[in-house]
Amino acid sequence: MNLAQRLEAARNAGADTSAALTRTADREQTPAPQPPARATSSTTALPSAPAPAVRQGRVNPTEAAPARDALAKLKDRAGAILFERLGTRLMDTALTEEQLHSLVQQELTEVVEAEQVPLTKEERLRLIKGVSDDVLGYGPLQHLLDDESITEIMVNGPDMVYVEQHGRLLLSGVRFASEAHLRKVIERIVGKVGRRIDESSPMVDARLTDGSRVNAVVPPLAINGSSLTVRKFAADPFQVHDLIGFGTLSPEMAELLDACVKARLNIIVSGGTGTGKTTLLNVLSSFIPEDERIVTIEDAVELQLQQDHVVRLESRPSNIEGKGEITIRDLVRNSLRMRPDRIVVGEVRGGETLDMLQAMNTGHDGSLSTVHSNSPRDAVSRLETLVLMAGMDLPLRAVREQIASAVDVIVQLTRLRDGTRRVTHVTEVQGMEGEIVTLQDAFVFDYSAGLDADGRFLGRPVPTGVRPRFTDRFTELGITLSPSVFTPVPGRGNGR
Repeated sequence: MNLAQRLEAARNAGADTSAALTRTADREQTPAPQPPARATSSTTALPSAPAPAVRQGRVNPTEAAPARDALAKLKDRAGAILFERLGTRLMDTALTEEQLHSLVQQELTEVVEAEQVPLTKEERLRLIKGVSDDVLGYGPLQHLLDDESITEIMVNGPDMVYVEQHGRLLLSGVRFASEAHLRKVIERIVGKVGRRIDESSPMVDARLTDGSRVNAVVPPLAINGSSLTVRKFAADPFQVHDLIGFGTLSPEMAELLDACVKARLNIIVSGGTGTGKTTLLNVLSSFIPEDERIVTIEDAVELQLQQDHVVRLESRPSNIEGKGEITIRDLVRNSLRMRPDRIVVGEVRGGETLDMLQAMNTGHDGSLSTVHSNSPRDAVSRLETLVLMAGMDLPLRAVREQIASAVDVIVQLTRLRDGTRRVTHVTEVQGMEGEIVTLQDAFVFDYSAGLDADGRFLGRPVPTGVRPRFTDRFTELGITLSPSVFTPVPGRGNGR
């Protein structure tokens, strides 16, 4: 039985009348032939499509598996023929994105018609979209990338794809056809930003065209198949009012942070993985005046600053010969020669921390950065450790004095058990007291409010009532704050 006959037989056996899987009413009245043997694998390269309906509940849904399997094989064959027909034209830089999509759609339509396999309009659209995603997009991941409600995609091999949606981790129904299929998608992603991934370089950080961050690990390091993690970023960056609406910030906290940025205080955003540090850093940078020159430094470009006068720098790994590496530390040092008003470092994670602190202490006030830590006190300890990684034999007291002098404010982000991301502390770095860096909270999260019926935290960030010392600088610069910013909320705890 050829492919067309198998597809037709499976369609007659398992399709619902409303799905219109036959082209004429006479064909629907024809008795169904004996169903073919079931496919050995239920994996399909078109996971976004719904499973065929069952006729009035009398047919086992698995009997439609041959139809899906046949359609997947047709998709693979159409994709291979399309690659043969287009060849190097897919890489032609003279073609715009619109022209390339139009060319692929035209050629693909001809390929599908030449196959002479009877398809419904729905099946034809699914087939064309699936092949187009493989040729121009990111295969089975494309519809996950297009879904704005999904914030992170985690691929643990070809048969297991998790997503983060509305703050929760969920197992998606997406599957890759094979490990080779997954590797081809990974190579397409990293190839677009001039990086490579293979056995000699099995880990890579990259980004998609929309700025989403990508990390990939392939065998032999990834034992169960290639691993791919995509952290998506909104095409329209979140603004401060969005974070207030989400409950991440309170209006009073946002007003204080706005004043801190305008007063050129040095701010460190602290938090764990996936807490929203980069998003908050974007929001803080939006408070920077338009007439200032900003230099951003990142491992992989993620920040989406809205100002015009921005210089964006990105680190570079070594090439296949082990040469040509440009580190974050190299970029921080170089940025000092670029006449920046503000330096924004996406994240400090090594010896560049010392250079960053020195820049903050030598006329580059108002600089911003992020660090991984679980509390403001932990952030200070982590900064100490990172400074020592610079290889300088500095006494611990000298390191702490550098931190106390350079950093003015630590903003702590936490991802709570209900999946929400909240600013749990806005903390002033007051200075040194003996051998200890002294901290004072201006805002803390009120955990005492408890949980609602859905398990969501009812609390919000509340002021402690202590007015930070840096507000004296606001007065000198003529920056005014609402009287209510530091007023404790009646009946609320201080979050401790």
